[in-house]
Amino acid sequence: MLIAIIVIVVLVVVVGLLVVSGLNRLRQQRVSVDEAWAGIDVQLTRRAELIPNLVETVKGYMGHERGTLEAVTQARAAAQAANSVEEAAAADGQMRQALANLFAVAEAYPDLKASANFQQLQGELTRTEDQLAFARQYYNDAVATLNRTMVTIPWSLFAGMSGVEKGVFYDAPEGHSAPPTVSFG
Repeated sequence: MLIAIIVIVVLVVVVGLLVVSGLNRLRQQRVSVDEAWAGIDVQLTRRAELIPNLVETVKGYMGHERGTLEAVTQARAAAQAANSVEEAAAADGQMRQALANLFAVAEAYPDLKASANFQQLQGELTRTEDQLAFARQYYNDAVATLNRTMVTIPWSLFAGMSGVEKGVFYDAPEGHSAPPTVSFG
């Protein structure tokens, strides 16, 4: 009888440890996804903060390119208003297109291209885009790890009780997998 009680206690302890381990693993991976999303958010915010300076610098040189400047401003507003991964990805694509058009139009203005302020802002944006690409990859890796864990045994047994939901990948919106097209009109 004593041996049966010991075996039952040991089994209860082992099952309890397995449950705690499973719940902790899923929650830690969810935290990793949230942390990775915060990295993307930081880079999107950094880019959004650089945009007004860029627009002001460019305005003085190319006042009649109003449509290009408005597109950049609208893209910035959309990026700041994004509340989900999908909205952020769509706004990110819109921003990349608007910036590509802006830099293409800037090529027609030698004085602007030679401006130290413009060159500095363009360099900052380029670095930010590189960091943003890394942050997107890091986020998608964290989401893949979480989603993979949630569908594999034994972790899938704890997915419901952990309260952790599958992550959403940061995908380029429809039509943004190709390089931006440049329009001068």
